[in-house]
Amino acid sequence: MLEGPKVSQSELAKRFGVSQPQICRIIKNKERILSEWHRNGDPERKRKREGKDAALEAALLRWVEGTHAADLPGTGSLLHLKAKHLAEALGRPDPEPSGGWLARFGARHNLAFKKPPAEKGDAEQPTAEHWASVVLPGLLRSYAPSEIYVCGETRVLLPTGCPGKGESTGDQLTLLLCTNADGSEKAPLRAVGESPRPRCLQGVNLGQMPWSYRAGSLAGVTAPLFTEWLREFNEGMRRQGKNVLLLLTKHEAHPYLQLSNVRMVFVPPATALDRGIANDLKGHYRRRLLRWLPAERGAGQPTLLDALHMLAQAWGDVRPGLIAGCFRAAGFSPDAGAKASALTPASGLLGQEELERNGEPADGDEGTSEGEDAGELVQPCPSEREVWGSLATLRRYLECRATSPDLFQAFYELEDVLHMVSAS
Repeated sequence: MLEGPKVSQSELAKRFGVSQPQICRIIKNKERILSEWHRNGDPERKRKREGKDAALEAALLRWVEGTHAADLPGTGSLLHLKAKHLAEALGRPDPEPSGGWLARFGARHNLAFKKPPAEKGDAEQPTAEHWASVVLPGLLRSYAPSEIYVCGETRVLLPTGCPGKGESTGDQLTLLLCTNADGSEKAPLRAVGESPRPRCLQGVNLGQMPWSYRAGSLAGVTAPLFTEWLREFNEGMRRQGKNVLLLLTKHEAHPYLQLSNVRMVFVPPATALDRGIANDLKGHYRRRLLRWLPAERGAGQPTLLDALHMLAQAWGDVRPGLIAGCFRAAGFSPDAGAKASALTPASGLLGQEELERNGEPADGDEGTSEGEDAGELVQPCPSEREVWGSLATLRRYLECRATSPDLFQAFYELEDVLHMVSAS
């Protein structure tokens, strides 16, 4: 209208219902207004609203424009992460941008981030032939063994009459297992049971345990529980700066998600990468259950808390060689057809060979030497019940006061040593 036939400012003001000085300011700043309008790209926007942190917005907008120019995919989560990093670099006291601030930033600059396109076929379960001939070779070219993870579920029975499970009997736990192809990193166990608030877990600092527990319908992993675990796993990879591949079977409880640091790929049902790993863990778990000595411990049947610790120990007993052997048997190496000896599951019993391999009974420790002062008070050797009672006290202290799950690894090693001494 300003480029057409000459119209007085008073007539324009009357036509649009504004004051004549406002028309004058618009004409005077026409070039600047048009430039900002074109840069914004939103023809429906009528007001220009500035953000509270102009420097942060300018830096974030330059990054967005750079990703668009390079034709790189962008997501809302990446925008949030970049905004946080820029805020920290600019020395802002509260570097965590709120969701509302990011939403307003996107509205001001007409940003509509979409999820990055998934690899073709990732969300579908391939046939065994297509997996072996096309999908698997491509994955092996793109990821190192330490970057390839497998995720699976298995069920274990709790001991009969196990306290702390709630009112039902014969309870089970579903375990969510996750490890990488060379066995160098195993995610902490996620156990799912029926009881939402087991009594034996009261007072335990659950955030610092080497396992985690959730309640699910019929002690099974549901889609919300799996989604929660998956997002936690992705966050852990993000903190490590790793981009990894996660293999799993397609199931209604395994929703497909596009994540920043984890690429999900469904495998054929016959692949069963996790089956040998789960069987080995169950073997170690059975061995530890058989090693439980109620009469000497004076504690009766193991509780759910005891079972969770035994399962964490059994998970630690699964050797990297066995995990790598399972991946080799599934085709993740040139010698795919070879059956590795490491695939033999652990025995349910603690054999004499293992005792002799791990330690021999000490000789010459019994009694007192001839030159020892007979009048000196000698501390008597603690009984088995006293030893296990002291160990239970130490474990309870760590459950309530531990500052890191790593502390339990040292405790588990101490417990294994005491078992060897007791058995010898």
